[in-house]
Amino acid sequence: MQNSNKIWRILFAVAIIAIAIQQVVFSVYMPVIVPWPKDLVTSHVAVWIGSTILATLGGLIIVDNKARPAALYLGLIFLTLLIIFHIPNQFRTTPAFLGSWANALKIFALSGCALIVAASAPKSGAYVTGFEAIVPAGRFFLAITMFVFGIEHFVYIDFVPGLVPQWAALPVFWTYFTGVALIAAGLGIMLNIKLRLAANLLGLMIFIWFLLLHIPRALADPRGLHGNEIVSALEALAFSSSAFILAAISKNKEADFKRKRKKA
Repeated sequence: MQNSNKIWRILFAVAIIAIAIQQVVFSVYMPVIVPWPKDLVTSHVAVWIGSTILATLGGLIIVDNKARPAALYLGLIFLTLLIIFHIPNQFRTTPAFLGSWANALKIFALSGCALIVAASAPKSGAYVTGFEAIVPAGRFFLAITMFVFGIEHFVYIDFVPGLVPQWAALPVFWTYFTGVALIAAGLGIMLNIKLRLAANLLGLMIFIWFLLLHIPRALADPRGLHGNEIVSALEALAFSSSAFILAAISKNKEADFKRKRKKA
């Protein structure tokens, strides 16, 4: 189980590192990281500094005895970027348009993913932080985002089927199906109803999207909008990896609970 957890933790870290590299290559912050103001988004110095921080934390997440604080700090950075840049940007542009909140929701989910990774990583007395209390909130950040994305499948039923690959039949059906699946997974994780099953199925569904939808789109258009399709694929990899980690955490908690009951 620990080996499986570490694999998903490494994949999450790879996704974060790759997003940082993408920003350096194009010398611009991706909209999911910093959406405005333009002079900051395109500042070479700011992009290099921010991307170096992301890549460094991503690298530390791979190291067992540094993974927990690194993931925790990464989650806090994403949450700070949401509060300082994304939310104000939304209220100054299109606050009433749900679809325009996509990047804000994604960085909210990435914050949750990082906190989930932190929860799964081994604790080390040498790296104690003062922000441990926020770690359990990670699953709610991810679940809320998936729930809202599920609702959007119904709200934007005229648009979402166009994202379904042309080789897949019944695009409207798949739009409704994934909408229901996202809503169910979000509710299951938030309300702790079949949490392990909900997290595993969410991870599997998004990983399938990563393979069948995001990778082909990234290969078809690797440079458009500063490589936005590549970043979308990396986001999907981060979401699916953390969902699998959340399922593993839930399984471990169930096993611990059963052992305690037997001892009692």
